[in-house]
Amino acid sequence: MAGPLTALRVRFTPDSEQTPRDTRPPGRRRAARGRGRRKRTGIRRFFTWRKLLAYVAALCALLIGAFTVLYYSIDIPRANAQAKAQSNVYRFSDGTILARTGEINREMVTLGRVPTGVQHAFVAAENKSFYKDSGVDPVGILRGLVNTATGKGTQGGSTITQQYVKNYYLSQEQTATRKIKELVISLKVDQRNSKEDILAGYLNTSYFGRVAYGVQAAARAYYDKDVDDLTVAEGAYLAALVQAPSQYDWAVASPKAKRLVTRRWNYVLDNMVDMHWLDPAQRKRMRFPVPVAPEPAPGLGGQAGYLVDAARNELIASGVSDQELAAGGWTITLNVDPAKQRALEETMRQGLDGSARRKRTDAADTQGGAVSVDPRNGRIVALFGGRDYTRHYLSNATRGDYQVGPVFEPVGAAASLGAKMRNGANADALPEVKRTAGALGMDTEGGGFATEESVGLGLMGASPLSMAGVYASFDHRGKRVTPSIVKSARRGDETAGPRNAVGDQAIAPATAQLITRSLIEDGGATAVRAVKRPSAGKGGVSDDKRAAWYVGYTPDLVTAVALFGEDAKKRKQIPLKNARVQRVADLWGDYTGRALGGAPPAWFDLGPGTGTVPVPAETAPSAR
Repeated sequence: MAGPLTALRVRFTPDSEQTPRDTRPPGRRRAARGRGRRKRTGIRRFFTWRKLLAYVAALCALLIGAFTVLYYSIDIPRANAQAKAQSNVYRFSDGTILARTGEINREMVTLGRVPTGVQHAFVAAENKSFYKDSGVDPVGILRGLVNTATGKGTQGGSTITQQYVKNYYLSQEQTATRKIKELVISLKVDQRNSKEDILAGYLNTSYFGRVAYGVQAAARAYYDKDVDDLTVAEGAYLAALVQAPSQYDWAVASPKAKRLVTRRWNYVLDNMVDMHWLDPAQRKRMRFPVPVAPEPAPGLGGQAGYLVDAARNELIASGVSDQELAAGGWTITLNVDPAKQRALEETMRQGLDGSARRKRTDAADTQGGAVSVDPRNGRIVALFGGRDYTRHYLSNATRGDYQVGPVFEPVGAAASLGAKMRNGANADALPEVKRTAGALGMDTEGGGFATEESVGLGLMGASPLSMAGVYASFDHRGKRVTPSIVKSARRGDETAGPRNAVGDQAIAPATAQLITRSLIEDGGATAVRAVKRPSAGKGGVSDDKRAAWYVGYTPDLVTAVALFGEDAKKRKQIPLKNARVQRVADLWGDYTGRALGGAPPAWFDLGPGTGTVPVPAETAPSAR
């Protein structure tokens, strides 16, 4: 009788399914089986399914083991104490000190002082699962590690606990080592502390811009009230603000940034409805709560605040976080030339307010902004943001809410020339204008690019900084120039910037040369008499009569000057009094003459076959 092992080997099948008996001799049967099995060679020997599963299991065991070691070897450190924060030092290009910043504005509050609706707004914005999770989001951590390792950014979907740990215990550096520490400490903090303690810590350590640390300082800075009195709508704005404080500050936000922060504000409130923390009917009635005007930081009067803000915004755009800058310790050197800066300030002040003998009657309702750029390298050598940063926080040099008017016409001409060069004389340039403007660095998401009429009238908003970059691109044979104010930024061994201000070809060199020639003939005739050197330019008044512009350039200096009509009390746009192009062109000529001083005139490279450049006889090159 067969034993149990023998029985297990017996396979019973119906007669119709019986396999025919192999009648070949045993030797042939073995040879046939050998031919049917291919021997695995090379790397395939190591990747059978069984071995692959073994490799995965071994890797998982290794990771678990490594994490266990890290978990028990990393303790919760002492607080990093923002009290150790240092000043940031800002210097002109020659090394002289422009300003120092770095005072910490914080008032700790208990969670009981924060209205429940405001608490829920922050949780809805940053971490909907906060009350249930273990302090970490494994998927978010993995995404953050990958992004950091591959250089794709520093956003990683951190939980509120992780952000609190980063703010309170760790530095703001974005490295894989710091991320691992953040993960381990977050798990331990979540086990040791209550969710209420963690949320209170997060609210008291987060940075909100306007030099405000913590929700109480933010409530004072943005709504001039204590945190106890914040509404849900105001709390939702502050919760939205944490993502990008400098970009989302309503007082200085670009039109695009205002759309983004409004969208995020809506996202926060909609999440609150989804979590049953906010009544849908109440949500429907809410309107965006516009913050109050900010109080500028002390020590940043005159033009210093405008220059510091421009440098900070550029560093943040290049990847340095608000928190890193706020922590201090940076030495930031600007491209700004002190002599050219003084020349621009003197010119603009006299143009806005008049001379000591004769004050301008329209001074109160007129704002001015100007940016001067070296087109050869894109460096901002001078910037004028307004009469005084402490009286007018919003920089007129970087604001983009006034129509640009006729000074946009060369962009349309460049689009038309480019289309004809590629597609023939009858090519239609409407589809090309938006693309060309974007290639030259303009923000094309605004409504001014919606119709042919709006493009023709220059109804889109733009800043003097943006237009200086566009005309610098014309001057640099069509290569995109993105004006840069930061020369270098250093904190210990850490460096940031400068960004590459001269980029790829935005328009064809021949197109840029033709545009320059047309601007020599159009706007250079008057200006050239003032500066006594080859120059090109374009001026005009916006269609709504609220802005007057002149953007002019020599081969070695591009300057955009704008005057804006603004009600001094209500801070709203009004028609500009004495809106004459010549008024702005005179400012450009006066500054350019001072800035270039006794330097020999440079000459435009207009390419072969374009004729001569009209210049005053006294500056023409002598025959050799």
